[in-house]
Amino acid sequence: MTLALENVLAKAGLRVDATEFLTLVEDAARRLSPPNPDPSHFFSPDQRAALTDVGLDLSPHQEGEPDYRARTVAAHAVLAESALTVAEAARTLGVDDSRIRHRLKDRRLTGWKDQGGWRLPSWQFTPSGVLPGLEVVLRELPEDVPALVVAAYMNTPQSDLVINDKPATPRQWLLAGGDPDPVAQLAATLGTPA
Repeated sequence: MTLALENVLAKAGLRVDATEFLTLVEDAARRLSPPNPDPSHFFSPDQRAALTDVGLDLSPHQEGEPDYRARTVAAHAVLAESALTVAEAARTLGVDDSRIRHRLKDRRLTGWKDQGGWRLPSWQFTPSGVLPGLEVVLRELPEDVPALVVAAYMNTPQSDLVINDKPATPRQWLLAGGDPDPVAQLAATLGTPA
């Protein structure tokens, strides 16, 4: 299995060995949710009644059902593996480490802290620097939106952002020199109910 996993990781362009990747997956699974959650425990009796009245199934995960967490755990592991440290981001931008921490504080870059310090998602960087228009987008992004949600948004085609008659991802839009305002307007709605 290790050889097969190493092949998949190499094809995906991830610079991590199989054992380290499996450790990332295990860590992400542990942090994202309990092993066999009972969704009903997250709600009051009145909330449970209202949710079941509209057809939601709040029963615990049953043996043999697909585990809905698997895709999220894998995405989180990839996000963590591909993220840059402060030192790596500083080298990428040709600045001192302290400048990266200032940019994080001023919301001109985004990241999260883990046991090893700050981690900065790679989607916000280009070979020549920072994604154009990033500051405009981050200024509108709600502060409590998880890094995985932001990464998914920045890398998912949006019908409001069209390049060559095709929906583009916010990252593609900005890389192509698109106006950052529509990307920021969409980002401002992340985490709000539809």
